[in-house]
Amino acid sequence: MKTEFDIVIVGGGPIGIACGLKAKKNGLSYLIIEKGPIVNSLFHYPSNMQFFSSSEKLEIDEIPFISNEAKPKRDEALEYYRRIVTTNKLNMHLFEKVENVQKNNNTFSITTDKNTYISKQIVVATGFYDIPNLLNVPGENLDKVVHYYDNPHYYSGQKVAVIGASNSAIDAALECYRKGAEVSLIIRGPEVGKRVKYWVRPDIINRIEEGSIKAYFNTTVKSISKDAITLTTNDEEVEIQNDFVLALTGYKPNFDFLEKLGVNISDDEKKLPEYNPDTMETNIKGLYLAGVICGGMETHKWFIENSRIHAKMIIKNIVTDSITV
Repeated sequence: MKTEFDIVIVGGGPIGIACGLKAKKNGLSYLIIEKGPIVNSLFHYPSNMQFFSSSEKLEIDEIPFISNEAKPKRDEALEYYRRIVTTNKLNMHLFEKVENVQKNNNTFSITTDKNTYISKQIVVATGFYDIPNLLNVPGENLDKVVHYYDNPHYYSGQKVAVIGASNSAIDAALECYRKGAEVSLIIRGPEVGKRVKYWVRPDIINRIEEGSIKAYFNTTVKSISKDAITLTTNDEEVEIQNDFVLALTGYKPNFDFLEKLGVNISDDEKKLPEYNPDTMETNIKGLYLAGVICGGMETHKWFIENSRIHAKMIIKNIVTDSITV
């Protein structure tokens, strides 16, 4: 088995795949390491999810993405990216987790749970979907509480509290309501999130106004018990009966991993990693960032359609550096 490469790419999502494609086309030896299946994060998206972006904006390396509707569904995206990997015979190791990365002079040593690799450069394209933002309240560890939502059928006939104001929370609230759940929507701010998909926002507002979904604005969760959830709303405590809690309060990058690599992180609530916006190279020479991880806690800043360019920028810089050395 080959263990030395020009580039090791950590993360086999759309942007990691794009980096692998560019590396291959430029004659560089490369390896993509993914801890789960191909496009692991997309695989764990809700089964009924529809993208905000149209299919052409999700394309990588100018490979056409044809979908049934203008905005593709999750399963269509899984098929698209899987076919890219298999058709192009990309060198990708699946279900292999990176445990440690060390820089030794001009190379990196990447240790996984299966092997050790040596690489001249490393690209971190691990996204942000693996670590949920916790509520940090009593009862959050109960089995009834989940931070990832899949299918509304499971919650039919149940009292479900959905926490959050973003696309994932609003989609879950609407889908569960339409499958017969009694839905309570818990929102920390005064309104439904401004970035909710434009064709979905009127739907949730109408369901709230007609009373089909009970919304609690300016509200936080105080505690969760086996059969209830206690809220703090307008300085008052409210207890509602509850069977399940969908805590869809967002996710964050693995900052511990970045800091362990030596990447500088801004000392504020944004926690922005340091990188050159022209090359995507971090403060560690030879270590690059790609995709949504570049936004730190601003997870809405980067997504597939506007970070596809990172692959071209990174590989161009690597090839240019190798020529000038």
